[in-house]
Amino acid sequence: MNKLSFRSMKGRKALSPFLNYAIVIAAFLAVQLALKMDMVSNSMQSLLVPVCCYVVMAISLNLTVGVLGELSLGHGGFMSLGAFSGIIVSVALKNLVPLSPLRLAISLAVGALFGAAGGVIIGVPVLRLRGDYLAIVTLAFGEIIKNVMQVLYIGVDEHGLHMSTKEAGLLLSETGTAIVKGPMGAVGVTKLATFTAGFLLILLTLLIVQNLVHSRAGRAIQALRDNRIAAESVGISPTKYKLIAFVISAALAGAAGALYGLNYSSTLASKFDFNTSILILVFVVLGGLGSIRGSIVAATVLTILPELLRNFDVKEYRMLIYAVILIVVMLVTNNPTLWSWIARFQRRKAEEKGGAEQ
Repeated sequence: MNKLSFRSMKGRKALSPFLNYAIVIAAFLAVQLALKMDMVSNSMQSLLVPVCCYVVMAISLNLTVGVLGELSLGHGGFMSLGAFSGIIVSVALKNLVPLSPLRLAISLAVGALFGAAGGVIIGVPVLRLRGDYLAIVTLAFGEIIKNVMQVLYIGVDEHGLHMSTKEAGLLLSETGTAIVKGPMGAVGVTKLATFTAGFLLILLTLLIVQNLVHSRAGRAIQALRDNRIAAESVGISPTKYKLIAFVISAALAGAAGALYGLNYSSTLASKFDFNTSILILVFVVLGGLGSIRGSIVAATVLTILPELLRNFDVKEYRMLIYAVILIVVMLVTNNPTLWSWIARFQRRKAEEKGGAEQ
């Protein structure tokens, strides 16, 4: 490789993070313009905030699966922690913080904090595991969170928060408000989430993840992914750097969960089940492991695709379609014969073009 091509490659690598920001900003401005021109249907408008949430979830999971190289199936659990903690804080601060954007920002911060706490609790004991074992434990964690939230009753009054496993055990005053009602989930929530808030959360996620990936810690994390033994031999601590990536990923999932929960008047714990974790994993795999831009595109396209195909009545078969696409992608990307054939075809075309020019 000559010096000129090396500089060109280095320049493209340096511009790549800024291109992700440019794509997100351009998409936001395009959507805002379409909204002002009344070119977006009501059903598509209702998907704007969920798209932002899923983009953040995909980027954060890509940090664990793509950059760290560990398979996690508990992202739905971190999202659930963020959603319910954000909702509780939002309702509890309704009178104390009347300004909606500020209350939303506080709720997102609390959701991220609870997501990070969940990441530490699950990460410290299980990050010594690898492969299928880690996937099974994180899957169990997500199911535990879902089942716990389905039996919790949480309310608030002038004396503070009340929590119980039975509705009669809340003991709220006459002015108190029940926020989470066990199997009914969180009800009567004031919707605070906005598309602008989702856009800002995506930018913040990109800032955190991309800076981490290109930092010294990020290079250590990628070294552990590529060769754990070699990384340990030069003094890189697997537990430390794995925990950094895992906790940051969980915190971002918690913030996305808080935004998602505050986009609806009611939220069920069953929404954040195994299928949600698998759906986010599908976004990551289809977008490309380690590709942040691919996660953004895959999460956006696959979230709005069922709405675009509504007239074809494919919503019930969405997960089946995703599964088929996932199988096809894995077969294509792991087929060396196909890629060698493509390389030979491109080489032949280049030689023919060079011969024609001469």
